[in-house]
Amino acid sequence: MLVFKFGGASVKDVEGVKNLKSIIQLYENQTILVVVSAMGKMTNTLEEVVKLFYKKEEYAQKLKEIEDYHQTLINGLFEDNTEITALLKKHNQRIKDYLENVDGQKYDEIYDQVISNGELISTLIISTYLNQEGVNNRWLDARKYLKTDATFREAKVNWEATQSSIDLLEQNVNLFITQGFIGGTSDNKTTTLGREGSDYTASIFAHCLRAESVTIWKDVPGVLSADPRLFSEYQKFDQLSYTEAVEMTYYGATVIHPKTIKPLQNSNIPLFVKPFLHPEEAGTVINSDEFLQKNISAIIIKKNQLLISISTKDFSFISELNISHIYEVFAKLNLKCNVSQNSALSFTVCLDYDDMKFEELIKSLETSFKVRYNENVTLYTIRHYDSNVLQKILEGKTVILEQLSRSTAQIVVK
Repeated sequence: MLVFKFGGASVKDVEGVKNLKSIIQLYENQTILVVVSAMGKMTNTLEEVVKLFYKKEEYAQKLKEIEDYHQTLINGLFEDNTEITALLKKHNQRIKDYLENVDGQKYDEIYDQVISNGELISTLIISTYLNQEGVNNRWLDARKYLKTDATFREAKVNWEATQSSIDLLEQNVNLFITQGFIGGTSDNKTTTLGREGSDYTASIFAHCLRAESVTIWKDVPGVLSADPRLFSEYQKFDQLSYTEAVEMTYYGATVIHPKTIKPLQNSNIPLFVKPFLHPEEAGTVINSDEFLQKNISAIIIKKNQLLISISTKDFSFISELNISHIYEVFAKLNLKCNVSQNSALSFTVCLDYDDMKFEELIKSLETSFKVRYNENVTLYTIRHYDSNVLQKILEGKTVILEQLSRSTAQIVVK
């Protein structure tokens, strides 16, 4: 079996969905499981719905934007769209009904129940369209197979339950269409695996199905040394080791979700990153071979960061006990530390900024510590850096934190 993953950019319009069909038809003699994300920027729009709801502001217009976007795409794909339009309206009504009946649930749980509809709608449209075009397939609800705990927005996979569920999958067709990013708890609540988690979904299914390979179809020619939208000079990696890929994704390389590699490495399944507009190209392969392109510096940028400096109130040293308490706060709020640095009297950490958790974070820290922070800073991470690369990146920028190791430089600027 092969596992394919298509992101939102690859299925954002009629041409993208038709291109997905063309790629699948290149492998018509293979059994394929296709993992699909929400179309276009629908996850972002659904996030806006949840934030508006949580702030008790009007969100009906955003729901209409979501319905109109999908309806336009449906109109361009289907000769008779009666059935799929009814399914779309059913999902939109489901979102409205859920939000009207929320009773005491926390933000993260509400988020998962609403956001998941992007993937569900996307895969229903694609599965129905493929069947209309004679590309027979079976639609799967990922929540019935990918079982997780109830850590909403960052669910942890229950591997034993997931493997048992996937083992029961009847492979009676050559093509399966399912959702990325979402899972389900033992009591049938919907969870999500973290933003961009569809890659991780693909690797979970691949591991449990003992797949031959995973291919992530992107709008870039492979894994690049820098974001082509931000840098005019970059190179493509022909090959990466599992280890190097893990390092790059951990530091924020967005081409692959950070958790994707581990299930593949455990089963020695190669991962291909290929351009969906040029499927004949080799792209990048990630496998167990030693990484040989260390002469290429990989530049990773994370914007909208929060830099916090924490010190004790009585001018005492920052101890291991203090740091442990600080990390307990991060863990409780499910916040990821991207870089940290400590001196005798302070502990400084860079985090992804989350406006829905910011006030609670600062309040929790200020109960025990003095806290200073900078919002909207940028974190640069350079793998296999040299002085020339650092000089080019830092030119004209104000550095407020710098940390260098043997192979990685991390720099926070404003």
